[in-house]
Parts: sequence; structure tokens; C-alpha cells
Amino acid sequence: MNFFLFLLKRLLYAFLVIVGATFMVFIMFNVMVEDPARLLLGKYATPEAAATLAHQLGLDKPWYLQYWDIILSAFTFDFGYSWSSNQKILPILKDGAMISLTVSLPAFIIANTLVIATSLWMTKYRQTILDKLLVTFCIVMTSVSALIYILLSQGFFAYKLGLFEITGYEHGFPYCIPYILLPTIIGVMLHFCYSYRFYRTIMLDEIYQDYVRTARAKGLPEDAILFKHVLRNVMIPIITNFVKDIPSLIFGSVLIENFFCIPGLGNLVVNAINCCDFPTIKAATVVSAILSVLFNIIGDILYTLVDPRVKL
Repeated sequence: MNFFLFLLKRLLYAFLVIVGATFMVFIMFNVMVEDPARLLLGKYATPEAAATLAHQLGLDKPWYLQYWDIILSAFTFDFGYSWSSNQKILPILKDGAMISLTVSLPAFIIANTLVIATSLWMTKYRQTILDKLLVTFCIVMTSVSALIYILLSQGFFAYKLGLFEITGYEHGFPYCIPYILLPTIIGVMLHFCYSYRFYRTIMLDEIYQDYVRTARAKGLPEDAILFKHVLRNVMIPIITNFVKDIPSLIFGSVLIENFFCIPGLGNLVVNAINCCDFPTIKAATVVSAILSVLFNIIGDILYTLVDPRVKL
């Protein structure tokens, strides 16, 4: 009964958040933009042409009907047609998301596995030279723009050594593998460096707890203490970090997709912005809000599975 009550509350919360997100989308694209039809046609368009296009796009409807269309699209996933390509938006978003995931998902899994394992392992060497060097390395790496890593990697590993492909992305597995190797490596390195200090901090906070001292007093091996007990007790912040990052995986990395000519969702959104394709931009914004709400609910449920003390 408690679970169903919790689920009902979270669904009500999700509904309110989605309604709020759609309202913000409506304000940004339907109210703040003066005349989208004239923006699409150019400043030399005649009033008659602008009025005709506005009617075709449904921009001459009353404001409450335009807002209702946005709310309806959030629950039916019928986002209409793209202004730039005149194609259904939902299939475009699906295709772009699948392509983005071919890069972002492997990078996310590999990077998080490495950073969590390294953070745990380095608690045995805290405050040593090795620990300080790794922290300093991550600080230096995160201080440099991701664009620099992309350009240097392309220039050295692709152009000079010829080890990787950087253009000509091919759809489907395994044809896409040569084109996602270097972007994945860059994504792993960036995610590792950005996340290491966070995971190191939560591991060190946990390593000084009383139960860890008790386990050591009982003679348990250090690796068993770290990977069986400490890791289990830091799952709450780990899940929180995962829940925050997972929705962004679907949208990929705009920089990586642009510089490696990967036709993912991040690249699609950038092109939509350049073309003033408001329906596609609105659809991507609404989908992002829905995914964030959904994964927050999933995260709350996972909390109870990893820590019985957490109640729904």
C-alpha cells in the first residue's frame, strides 16, 4: 500500500513538473518570439506570406489552444512535423537518440566503472604521493576545455598516426565502431576526471565510519571491506549521480557529435536551433523534462533497494 501511495504521489509530482516545463516552453517559443513565421521567411517576406505560413503552422490559433497542443504532445509524444525537414519529429528524435547512445552509453559505463573502482582502491593510498598526483591530474584535466582534447586527439591520433576515423559515421552495428572509438575514449577520460574527486570524497567519508574500523578489527581483508561494505554504503550518492547523468546520455555531447560528424540528437538540436526549427527544439526540451522526472522516480525506488533504512 505504501508503494502505491508513493507512486501516486510521484506521478502527481511528475504531472505538475511536466505541466510547468511545458508552460516554460510555451513562454519561450510562443510568447517571447515575436513572429516565428516572419523569422522563417526572412525580413523581406510580405505580410500575406507570413500570415499564410502562420496559418499552416498553427501559429494563428488562440494562445490557450497553442499551449494545449504542447501539453498534449508531452503525454501523447505526437510532436508534429519539423519545420526544416517536414518530417515527423518523434522518429527523428528516436534515430538521433540511438546514434547518441552509441557514443555516450559505452563512455558512461566504462568511465563510471573505472572511476568507482579507482576511487575505492585509492582509499588505501590516501594522502600518498600517488593519491595527490591523481587528484592534481584530474584538476588540471578539468581546467582545460573539452574542445582542446577533441582537437588534439583528432590532430595527433587521427591525422598524424591514422589510428582512428573521425568522419563518415555509418549507421548500424558493427559498422559504427571505427567512428565511435576516439569519441568514446575522449568521453571516458573527461567523465573520469570530472567525477573522480566526487567519488573520492564520498569514499573517504565512508572509510572513517565505525563499521569500517570494526570490520578491520575482526580481521576482514581490506579489499572485502572496500568492495563489499563501503561500496554498498555509498550507493545512495552513486545512484543520485547516475540519475542526474543518464537523461543527458540520450542527448549526447554537442561538441563531440559536431566535431566527429556524428548525426546524434545533440547535433540534431544544434541544427534545429540554427534553422529556427521551434517544434523540434520544443520536443527535445519536453522530452528532456520527462526523462529527468522519470529517472528521479526510478532513483527514489532504487534507494529503497540498496538501503533498507530509506522508506518510500
